[in-house]
Amino acid sequence: MNILIIDDEKPQRDSLAGFLKKRGHATASAASGSAGIAHVEKHQVDVVLTDFRMPDQSGLDVLTAIKALNPTIEVVLMTAYGAVDIAVDAMKASAFDYLIKPIDLDELELVLGKIQERHYLISENMLLRDQLAERCKLPNLIYQSRAMGEVASTVARIAPTRATVLLCGESGTGKEVLAKAIHYASPRKDRPMVTVNCAALSSTLLESELFGHEKGSFTGAERQRIARFEQAHQGTLFLDEVGDIPLATQTKLLRMLQERTIERVGGSEPIEIDVRLIAATNRPLEQMIKDGAFREDFFFRLNVVSITIPPLRDRREDIPLLMDHFLNRFSEENIRGKMEFSKEAQDLLMKYNYPGNIRELENVVEQSVVLARGTMITTADLPSAVRQLPAEGKPEWPTFSGSFVNQVAAFEQDLIQKALDKTNGVQRRAAVLLGMTERHLRYKLQKYGMKN
Repeated sequence: MNILIIDDEKPQRDSLAGFLKKRGHATASAASGSAGIAHVEKHQVDVVLTDFRMPDQSGLDVLTAIKALNPTIEVVLMTAYGAVDIAVDAMKASAFDYLIKPIDLDELELVLGKIQERHYLISENMLLRDQLAERCKLPNLIYQSRAMGEVASTVARIAPTRATVLLCGESGTGKEVLAKAIHYASPRKDRPMVTVNCAALSSTLLESELFGHEKGSFTGAERQRIARFEQAHQGTLFLDEVGDIPLATQTKLLRMLQERTIERVGGSEPIEIDVRLIAATNRPLEQMIKDGAFREDFFFRLNVVSITIPPLRDRREDIPLLMDHFLNRFSEENIRGKMEFSKEAQDLLMKYNYPGNIRELENVVEQSVVLARGTMITTADLPSAVRQLPAEGKPEWPTFSGSFVNQVAAFEQDLIQKALDKTNGVQRRAAVLLGMTERHLRYKLQKYGMKN
């Protein structure tokens, strides 16, 4: 394993490095937390051993920064202070373990053995997930993050109902996959799921697709068209990009949701339908309502249950699972045999920001599989955007005046306040966004004297 040692005491760094090298590990050292974080940004690291008490920042601050860069890196805190609260805070902040100084080398070796075992179990779990998905032949929600865990929990609760669902999120976050998961987990799973991309059709075509038309109802209507609502009878209709629906069509959809009937274009007979409606959008519907571009009453009908899918950059724990899923799929499709990413390539893929979310990750993996010269995908096979890690692919570090400790404190307070603002002050949801426990968030609020 590649192990980074962060400690302001050189004898401690040298002692640990010598021991680890004899055990076959590659090591690197840093004399401060900031230097350690900078090393992680530029190099592939599997495990970080960091001192808790350092002049520039604490081990918990280092832990938070490293997990933000790459959640798969395991962090072990070392401290000469055996206080229970330090250990509890460390574990709550996602540290793998903690060690008391002077370091017991046998205990260190045991901890590293557990980390290797954990990595093996994670790999095995990903294989089992793929095998289960193949057996079930159902859309698979691939995740291990808490944020997506909450989404999956909501899906499990609403799937058996007939409630209308509004899926929100950036492009490429997997809204259609989630819609399929809701459908196939519902009592309607044996009936059709029909998808309509509202942004891809003109207003006239969209209305004809949704409601159908009678023969001769307009120029070019040479035959009767069955409505998508009729095709989805007793099943599910998925309206993608619902924010692009014209106001006139919104009015007809509102009537359908109220009366559960439709009329074909050019027809006069109401047709009863039994359809569960799932809509998706990446547009701010509330702002569109203020601008007069979206009907408020239609929004309320759609927004019975609302699920917001977090962007991939906010749930980096899911990247390794998705990488493996796409790698296996594209390797098989392109008859490339068993392929894998080098550790350096994996590290770059973990640090990239994915403005296109899961869809972009999927494209990156497919391109890498196609261009790879052998069965090992290296950094040279990755797209240039990933290799270069442009500014948008790295965390933004605002500039503050004052000491480094004060800068870190100001940065933490700014992040916490933004998370609270985004979640309307709900601490549990803010903690999920920040990647920490609610208890740890309350500790930070008390520490900085922040009111909520």
